[in-house]
Amino acid sequence: MWSRKELKASAKQRVSMNHWKAVLVALVFALLCEGGGIASTAGGVMNGVNQEDSSSKEEEENIQEAYDVVIEDGVFMFLVVVFIIVAVLLLVVLLIALPLKIFVCNPLEVGVSRFFARNMEGQPQVKELCFAFDHHYRNCVRALFFRSLYIFLWSLLFFIPGIVKSYEYQMVPYLLGDNPELGKDEALALSREMMRGNKWKAFVLDMSFIGWNLLNGLTLGILGIFYLKPYVCQTNAALYQALKMQHTQQGKTAAI
Repeated sequence: MWSRKELKASAKQRVSMNHWKAVLVALVFALLCEGGGIASTAGGVMNGVNQEDSSSKEEEENIQEAYDVVIEDGVFMFLVVVFIIVAVLLLVVLLIALPLKIFVCNPLEVGVSRFFARNMEGQPQVKELCFAFDHHYRNCVRALFFRSLYIFLWSLLFFIPGIVKSYEYQMVPYLLGDNPELGKDEALALSREMMRGNKWKAFVLDMSFIGWNLLNGLTLGILGIFYLKPYVCQTNAALYQALKMQHTQQGKTAAI
């Protein structure tokens, strides 16, 4: 059985032995796939006249007059145009971000997983980042697409099932990094099997980085670039290695 303390200690050691390569791989992936998005905010200024009157008819007339002023001044049309522009921008961002996620970021995730998994045992090259583009690219894209789709669909039920599924399929990119020819169903099933009984412990492992994330915020992300991101990636790779060994010891070696 693995322990959180052992995984993090092993990860620290491996990152220190190959520090700058680990930083570069984590940084490239973060910039391309986790670097942020486009956010649009719209605000309005509302002016009103609060006049008390004993006559409800006068109040209705005042409301109608204010509405007419809005229409006459073109404010209503301006708000409609702003809404259309924001909706179009969001649609464009979605049409760009979704293919980028499917065809670029998902294969890169396989490469990142492979790099840090190999870093547990030796000195991998930065070129491992592009591994999936040269090895069964379509299969990797397909498997990770369905992984994301299943997590999304489970998230529609409630938030918690989506989180559970995300941990259940956490090992898929690592499995594809080891065996890129692994079929979609086989990779998902194998990840479920490896994470059985380990999902809660993996969640607690992630929560143990909360303090580091707070410090990262205080350093405006500098700590994340040069230490935290590689450290987290290496810890997750250490978890994969531990689960892989556990899986092997149980005599289930055929798929890995």
